[in-house]
Amino acid sequence: MSVSSTNRTIRTDYLARVEGEGAMYVQLEGDQVAEVKLRIYEPPRFFEAFLRGRGFGEAPDITSRICGICPIAYQMSAIRAMEDACGIAIDSGPIRELRRLIYCGEWIESHGLHVYLLHAPDFLGYDGFVEMAADHPKLAERGLQLKKVGNTIVTVVGGREIHPVNLRIGGFYKAPTQAELRARLGEPLERARESALETVRWAGGLTFPDVDWAPELVALSEPDRYPIDLGRIVSNRGLDIAPSGFYDHVVEEHVEHSNALHARIKERGSYLTGPLARYNLHSDKLWPLARDAAHDAGIGAQCTNPFQSIVIRAVEILQACDEALSIIEHYEQPDRPSVQVTPRHAVGHGATEAPRGMLYHRYEIDERGTILDAKIVPPTSQNQLSIEEDLRAVVARHAELPDDELRNRCEQAIRNHDPCISCATHFLELTVDRR
Repeated sequence: MSVSSTNRTIRTDYLARVEGEGAMYVQLEGDQVAEVKLRIYEPPRFFEAFLRGRGFGEAPDITSRICGICPIAYQMSAIRAMEDACGIAIDSGPIRELRRLIYCGEWIESHGLHVYLLHAPDFLGYDGFVEMAADHPKLAERGLQLKKVGNTIVTVVGGREIHPVNLRIGGFYKAPTQAELRARLGEPLERARESALETVRWAGGLTFPDVDWAPELVALSEPDRYPIDLGRIVSNRGLDIAPSGFYDHVVEEHVEHSNALHARIKERGSYLTGPLARYNLHSDKLWPLARDAAHDAGIGAQCTNPFQSIVIRAVEILQACDEALSIIEHYEQPDRPSVQVTPRHAVGHGATEAPRGMLYHRYEIDERGTILDAKIVPPTSQNQLSIEEDLRAVVARHAELPDDELRNRCEQAIRNHDPCISCATHFLELTVDRR
């Protein structure tokens, strides 16, 4: 009996090399995909409830605890939303440049972690990073060095590398001098830029499964810069809104198999945020070095294969290194590290680009700055439905594979999107039910 003539249930009870607790369920009837579920069963963490009744200035530090890998994204989205509520917009000048600089650090460390420690073993045929490092020590060292440089940027600008303490509504508690930035970051970033260029070349030489999939792609947009810390929300299918219009166009729904809400665009359905979305919408805004490196790695202005997201992340590491060096070169220490922000009774909205995708915050505060309501929509909540559709496309394309190979392909497909559910080692259990 051939594999394609049987009914199969492929089940993984513990996802790993992803962030958090989840499972995968795929049911095939012959060579047809009957059902796909990405089940997130990690208990709710109630951060939105924790925020109610707290002072508006506490939001950046509280929300940074949501993720130890991308705390800057949570801090900056909270800061943007609170500044919006208070009628403040820091869209230019040295404070804004420092924000982009620390965000570059987070992109470098997070993407470096994903590319080398989480995703590279899939492409090279290893169970995990430790096994891969034994045979490819230089590759492993390059990944760790990139992550270290990203962490150093966060430390220098943010005060410490995990859950930084220097960011605040209105700016920073302390602004570094240009001399400090050059002395501590200049040479490491020069080396990191070369390592990032090598990473793009290496990733471009990998072998990628072929998948046909064309989701709606959503990312922030600025007229002249690759999106990181602010912008309008746009898509490749006509969406173009301010962050304040997020809930006018997006709905979150509870589904039985997941503790994470599924987000969809009301008019159309699922959508994808993250590196693929940013690149496809804004590849023309990359700096020349990153744009040329992407072209040399075989990536044109558009990239529709999610398995090539590892190349796009490498390109974004290079972009972040190049931009960080430019920011330091042109930086002028502000007269004051922050501007005064006075609370008022209002609703504020903030959206920034976490390494894994767009992150949205909404807060209502009263005239004393007390938080009355909080809404946080992380990238994985927005991407979960789209990841399931991608997984369906992968299974449909490769249904003829034996169970073990199909399982590995499904694991890799999920890790393409680096879902924010905690980094571990590997899928621990697989059950195949042939009926």
